[in-house]
Amino acid sequence: MVRIPLTIIGLYMCVVSAFSQTPTELDSASYKSRKLKFEEANFVTSYYHQEGNNSAVTGGIGTEKLTDISNTIDLKLSKYDNHNRLHSYNFELGFDTYTSASSDKVDPNTISSASSGDQRFYPSASWNITNEVKGQSFGANIAVSSEYDYLSFGGGLNASKNSKDNNRQVGLKIQAFIDQVSIIYPIELRPSPYSTKSRNSFSSSLTLSQIINRRLQVAMILDLAYQNGFLSLPFNRVYFSDNSLRVEKLPDTRFKVPIGFRANYFLGDRYIVRAFYRYYQDDWGMQAHTANIETSIKLSPFISVSPFYRFHTQSAIDYFSPYQTHNVSNEFYSSDFDLSKLESHSGGIGFRAVSADGILGITRLNMIEIRFDHYNRSTGLASNIISLHAKFK
Repeated sequence: MVRIPLTIIGLYMCVVSAFSQTPTELDSASYKSRKLKFEEANFVTSYYHQEGNNSAVTGGIGTEKLTDISNTIDLKLSKYDNHNRLHSYNFELGFDTYTSASSDKVDPNTISSASSGDQRFYPSASWNITNEVKGQSFGANIAVSSEYDYLSFGGGLNASKNSKDNNRQVGLKIQAFIDQVSIIYPIELRPSPYSTKSRNSFSSSLTLSQIINRRLQVAMILDLAYQNGFLSLPFNRVYFSDNSLRVEKLPDTRFKVPIGFRANYFLGDRYIVRAFYRYYQDDWGMQAHTANIETSIKLSPFISVSPFYRFHTQSAIDYFSPYQTHNVSNEFYSSDFDLSKLESHSGGIGFRAVSADGILGITRLNMIEIRFDHYNRSTGLASNIISLHAKFK
């Protein structure tokens, strides 16, 4: 089963007075309004559906049918302080609901098991302060994410510095995620009573972006991530070569190193080409390559279309084997095909309309975008997602 990812970013707030300006800088800077200003609000909704026959809940075989409806709304505000530093505030509220045929097999003796359907609720808030004279910024975020068998808290800090000519920027982000996982085993392996276990994730991201010329912009991204705690999924079955049955067991630590490169090229006023490549490696034995390209084509001053394509390939982790092929002497084992050797292709198209005067007779509606994406991978899983994004200013 492809598990719906949790957007878990932070319970950690730091208030810092930094990047203060000198009297000379204050004298030369124009006065900025100190009142809190509405910048924009965004509403995003999407519908996702997948089909497949390699469910990890039933040991690497069986249906992976799943649907998910996701909704998020965010509000962005800003104001200048007495030192003409820009303070930006972002508040987001998200709510997902999904149904999963494979999760229903956690307890196949019931009409509907506890995890056959679920809802996820995830509010978050972030703050950023920018010194426009010095080209410096600093920020923090807090959030919580909750669903039936998962509760997550965490937090992050970020900072960036521009070069004097504003053609180069170095950025750093750090995040910490503190999670509690409810241990819900398959019905035939279920102890009593239930318990919870912790899962902690820590990550940092270093970004170097550069404007090469007026047409080309590039960026390099280095991410480091470390996890510890309960990293298995307790409801995933594993069937061994001797027909015995256990629940998935994986190491309690994982170290990940993704390295990415991004380039945007502007072909005149009507075309933009966006390309991205990422190499990934971890200490579970997985290596992966991901590449995607998207072209934005402006059909008119207000309408654009964006076809896109993504390719991904990965090796299996050291602990993966399909249904009934694990040896009982193995220390770690999983039959989750998300961790197997695979290739995937996804592609689609987006339609975007922008107008400062409003869209569909709604003055505040500044932008509306619809995107469709079809995904297919070598294990047989296929999915479609359609999303709507509306921006109000």
